[in-house]
Amino acid sequence: MDFNKLFELVVSASLINNFVFTRFLGLCIFFGVTRKMETAIGMSITFVSVMVISATLSWLVFENIMIPLDITFLKIIVFIGIIATFVQSADTIMKKVSPTMYYKLGVYLALITTNCITLAVPLIHAGEGYTLIESIAFGLGSGLGFALALVIMASIREKLELAEVPAPFKGLPISFIVAGLIALAFTGFSGLITL
Repeated sequence: MDFNKLFELVVSASLINNFVFTRFLGLCIFFGVTRKMETAIGMSITFVSVMVISATLSWLVFENIMIPLDITFLKIIVFIGIIATFVQSADTIMKKVSPTMYYKLGVYLALITTNCITLAVPLIHAGEGYTLIESIAFGLGSGLGFALALVIMASIREKLELAEVPAPFKGLPISFIVAGLIALAFTGFSGLITL
């Protein structure tokens, strides 16, 4: 396995083609959990785990069951089922292991199931024909990219709570402006690695 290709996949998915800042996916959770750094970090850890494991499971089911049975037309339904099952498991585990974080994340934990990033990753790796290791690298890079977006935004939003923001821009409007500026900064990574 070519380590450079795997490294390029991780860097590309996390920085160059960041799902939040270049594709504008996953914004519901992005704006919902970035009010506090603690919830952003908790969601980041959960999301990276979900991305890596769901990418692995989706690849295994797609390559070993769906392609041989010629039922690839059902990939959206099957991938959503895989993701929903795993997220429900993560939800139950977090409720037992860290109840305070579970209640802080609230509804956003369940929204991982319907987050478009969690569905986009298996659809992209199925379309691109990635190997298992490449799929894991792509899932890891996508999860790390989303985690990076959450941590950056949470750190800025915590500072904005103390700043003198004009009344019409308080709350979500200034968050949209900040997200746009961060997205603009992320365009500086384009062309870094050509895949």
